[in-house]
Amino acid sequence: MTATAPRLGRPPIRRPVAAAALLAALASLVFGLLLAGAGPASAHAALTGSDPQDGAVVATAPKEVTLTFSEAIAVGDGSIRVLDPSSKRADTGAEPKDLSDGSTVRYGVELHPGLPDGTYTVAWQAISADSHPISGAFTFSIGAPSDTTVALPSQEVGGGPVGVVYGIARYAAYAGFVLLVGGSAFVLGCWQRGASALPMQRLVVRGWVTLTAATLVMLLLRNPYTGSGRFADAFDLDGLQSVLDTKPGAALVSRLLLLGAAALFIAVLFGTYARREDEREKKDLTFGLAVGGGVVAAGIAATWAMSEHASTGIQPGIAMPVDVAHLLAVAAWLGGLASLLVALYRTPEIGSAAVRRFSTVAFGSVVVLAATGIYQSWRQVGSWSALTGTRYGQLLILKVALIAVLLAVAWFSRRWTGRLTDTAVGSSEVPEAEAPDDEVPDDDTDDDTDGSSDSSSGEAAESEDARADLDPERAAQLARQRAALTATKKKRIRDADAERSGLRRSVLAETAVAVVLLAVTTLLTSTEPGRTEEAAGGTSAAAAPAAGTPVNLSMPFDTGGQNGEGTVRIDIDPGRTGSNELHVWIDGSDGKPMDVPELKVALTLEAQEIGPLPVVPDRLAEGHWSASGVQIPMAGDWKIEVTVRTSDIDQVTIDKNAKIG
Repeated sequence: MTATAPRLGRPPIRRPVAAAALLAALASLVFGLLLAGAGPASAHAALTGSDPQDGAVVATAPKEVTLTFSEAIAVGDGSIRVLDPSSKRADTGAEPKDLSDGSTVRYGVELHPGLPDGTYTVAWQAISADSHPISGAFTFSIGAPSDTTVALPSQEVGGGPVGVVYGIARYAAYAGFVLLVGGSAFVLGCWQRGASALPMQRLVVRGWVTLTAATLVMLLLRNPYTGSGRFADAFDLDGLQSVLDTKPGAALVSRLLLLGAAALFIAVLFGTYARREDEREKKDLTFGLAVGGGVVAAGIAATWAMSEHASTGIQPGIAMPVDVAHLLAVAAWLGGLASLLVALYRTPEIGSAAVRRFSTVAFGSVVVLAATGIYQSWRQVGSWSALTGTRYGQLLILKVALIAVLLAVAWFSRRWTGRLTDTAVGSSEVPEAEAPDDEVPDDDTDDDTDGSSDSSSGEAAESEDARADLDPERAAQLARQRAALTATKKKRIRDADAERSGLRRSVLAETAVAVVLLAVTTLLTSTEPGRTEEAAGGTSAAAAPAAGTPVNLSMPFDTGGQNGEGTVRIDIDPGRTGSNELHVWIDGSDGKPMDVPELKVALTLEAQEIGPLPVVPDRLAEGHWSASGVQIPMAGDWKIEVTVRTSDIDQVTIDKNAKIG
C-alpha cells in the first residue's frame, strides 16, 4: 500500500489534542450528569433503628437516645445531638457511648433529667467504615407533639460544592492511576522502545501528576467533606490532624508516599532504561522494573481496598486482595488502551508485534476483571432484587452494559490488529522530531512540477542555506520549517494507511467508552452496596414509622357572606405517623385562587382522645398555604377541621375524616 492510496469520505480525527479534548468533554459531561443525579454519596452504613423511634410519642422523658446502624461507624463529640423545641441541647454533650453487642452496632447519648413535654429532634452524623460520611435526623415527642424551632441544614453531609469537587477528585485519582500503571505496563510488557518516545513519557508522567494532585485535594477536602461542607475548613490544621488519625486519612498519606516511589520508578524507566542498549542488561532491568513497579502499583491499589467497600462487610480478608487484582486489571486494560491510542496517533514506529502483545494483555485483563467482578457483585449485591431495586445494582448493570459495548468495539480492534504489518504501521526507527532531512519520504502526489522545477527549488534551497550561514535567526527558522515538513509528510503517509486508520478509530471509540466506564466505576465506589441497602431496609421495617399514603381532601364551604363560597383542598404528605407536609389551597366559586383573612387547621384522633392538634399554615401564594413538620403521633382515622374566615364576621368550620398511617 502506497502513500497515494485514495481516501474517501470525511477524514478521521487525526490530532491527539482533538481526541483528548473529545474524551475530556465526554468525561466531564457524563460525570457531571451522574453527580447531579447522585446527590450526596450514599454510604455503606445505614441507620436501621432508634429508641425512641422516629415520630414516637412517649409518656415520660427517656434517660438516653440510642441509634442502631447496619455497619461499623466512627463517631466523635457532637456526632449525636438531641435538641429540644427551642433548639437547645437536651443531651449532656458527652461523646456517644458505644453500646454495640456482637454484630449489632449501637451508640447512645444521655439526656438531661426532667425534660419538659414537646417535640425533640435527634440529629446524627458519622463516618462509615468504608470512608463515606453519613447523616440524618428524626423527631420524637414527650407527652404530646409541639412546635419546634429547630432548623436543620438542608444540605446533607458529603454534598454541596465540596462534595462535587471531592467526587471529581476521586474520578481524577482513578484516571491518574489507570494512566500511570497502565502506561508503564504497556511500555514494559508490550513496547519497550516506547520508553524513549516523548508522547509515552508525557502520558505516564501526566498520570502520576494527576493522581498526586487528586490525592492531595482529597486529603485537604476530607475534613470539610465529612464535616462542615465549607472550603475554608480545608486548611484547618486541627481538622487535618483528625483526618490523619482516621483510616481514610492514613490511606491517602500512604498513597502519597507510594507515589514518591513511583516517581523514582518513572525516572529509571524513561531515563536509564530508555538509554540502555545492551539487550542482556535491558532484560535484567526490565525484570527489576516489572517487579518493583508491580509492588508499587499493588500498594497504590491497596490504598483504595483498605479504606473503601472491600474493607467492610462480609469476607474482607478475601475482598481486599480481590479488589487490588481488580484495580490492577482495570489499569492494565484501560491504561494500555490509552497508551495504544497515543502511540498510534503520535509515534510512527510502533510495530504490529507491540499491538498484538497488548491484545494478549487486554484479553488476560478481561479474564481477571470477569472473575473478580463476579465475586464483588455477589458480595456487594447478594440478590436479584437488590440488583434491580437498588441504586448500586442499577449502576452495576450499567457498568456491565458498558463493558459489553467495550468488548464489542475491542472485537473490531482485534480484527484491525490481525491485518497490521510492520510496513503498514510504520517501520521508521527515527522519531519525527529527530528525522534527518535526507530521510524524508517522498510523496509523489505532492509533486506538481517537473525536474526543472526541482532544480530551481534546489537552487533556491542553496540560496536559503547561504543566507542562513550569515543569519543564525534565519537558520533556526529554516530548521523549524524543515522539521514541520518532515513531520507533515510522515503523518500523511501514516494517515493514508487503511489498517492503521481503522485501528486508530476503533481504539479511539474504545477509549471513549472507557472514559464513561471509569465514571460509573467511581460512582459505584461511593454508593451504598445493594446488599447493605436491602438489609437495612428490611431491618428497619419494624422500627420505622408506619407506611402511609398521601392524603388528598376536597371540602366545599360557604361562610354566608359576600364572596363566601369556595372549596378547600388539603394535601398531607407522606400521610404517615411522624413528620408530614401539609398544603391547603382555597378556590373561589369561579375556580380561581382565593385569599382569605384567616385560615386554621386542627387534627383530632377521637378514638384515642388525642387532639385537637392545632396547625397554623403560612401563606405561600394567593390561595395557597403550607405547614411543614406536622406531627402525626399515631396511626388512625383522623378528623381534619378547617376554619375559614372570609370577612370580619363571616366564618365557617368544616371537617372531614381521613385515614393517616
